[in-house]
Amino acid sequence: MLTVEKVNYRINWKSFKRGCSFFIPCLDCKEARKELVAAIKRFKFKYVTKTKIEDGVMGLRIWRL
Repeated sequence: MLTVEKVNYRINWKSFKRGCSFFIPCLDCKEARKELVAAIKRFKFKYVTKTKIEDGVMGLRIWRL
């Protein structure tokens, strides 16, 4: 379970393969990135995050490398 800005997300980390990405809407992207990175580091994935606006919604896009 990943919690970003008091919203819980269920992410199937086993299916998060290399080259895949997901988007998490958020207002405070710096704080959300900290929470997300803490979760990703448990799995020792290499990743890239980028603040983006998708369909008019600001958030983080996370790619697994």
